[in-house]
Amino acid sequence: MSKRSFVVALAEAGQPLAAVLRKRLKMTLATATGLIRERRVRLAGSPCADPERRVAPGQRVEVVNVGNGKGQGDIPRFAPVVRFADAHIVVVDKPAGLTTMRHPDEAAEFGPRGRRFLPPTLADLLPGLLSPGGRGPRIRAVHRIDKETSGLVVFARTPVAESHLGKQFRAHTVERRYLAMVRGQAAPGRIESSLVRDRGDGRRGTGVGEGQQAITHVRVVEELGAFTLVECRLETGRTHQVRVHLGERGTPLCGERVYDRPLHGQPVADDSGAKRPMLHAARLGVAHPATGERLAWEAAMPDDMATLLKRLRGGAGK
Repeated sequence: MSKRSFVVALAEAGQPLAAVLRKRLKMTLATATGLIRERRVRLAGSPCADPERRVAPGQRVEVVNVGNGKGQGDIPRFAPVVRFADAHIVVVDKPAGLTTMRHPDEAAEFGPRGRRFLPPTLADLLPGLLSPGGRGPRIRAVHRIDKETSGLVVFARTPVAESHLGKQFRAHTVERRYLAMVRGQAAPGRIESSLVRDRGDGRRGTGVGEGQQAITHVRVVEELGAFTLVECRLETGRTHQVRVHLGERGTPLCGERVYDRPLHGQPVADDSGAKRPMLHAARLGVAHPATGERLAWEAAMPDDMATLLKRLRGGAGK
């Protein structure tokens, strides 16, 4: 365990703890807020979970489990990046490892007081990224991507925008394209199935009977020997849709630990060394809820995925 500490200066008196931490350790406000809410910051010897706590001169601030970016206890290496924001919507490039929003069941279980001690979600951090003190209008989540998936997410800032975006998602008119690094030689084509909560082995997947229609269009971007880089265009947007469809085809994501096999099949060997499922929401397109204008954004592949791609390119010819 490593630790960073400092003493609050007279000029910092009365400032919020998160703001002081941000300046002293040269990190983003979102990272500082996350550390505090994860109870990894001590103020005057006691853990503090309130980013808005006002500091006093002479108090010692300690941040524990701050390291070199290699372990779970380290300061996150990446922070959310706001790609677009106006009075109606916000588009964010989410890093892997950050939950998009709290599930309603989890929120109800912990209650308002208990939620203060849970790791912050992107929805929790976003107000602070958009306005000082995070006192702007409520951010309304309209969809989510998995915690370990990186890439683009859109939020609504008004009830009208929330309703309008919700209709687009239900009508499947939102453009969503993912980049995925998979094991094996993937084949292009259209995948359609009916997704159920338990396909027969305890995993979400294709089942018989009532389920949700799921359609994914796969395009091969680059063949990498024993691996493939593919683009997946979602015609529908079901939970874990891309992961399920690719896994059931026998080409699961590099780093996948759940949907890493066909139904009743054995796990597909993973020699990629990936530390997370290699899935990235690379393109997002919506109709603006106020103007109707068609807007689209693209997010570059994150560093861990780009590094893996470079390494696999080097081994493709072996």
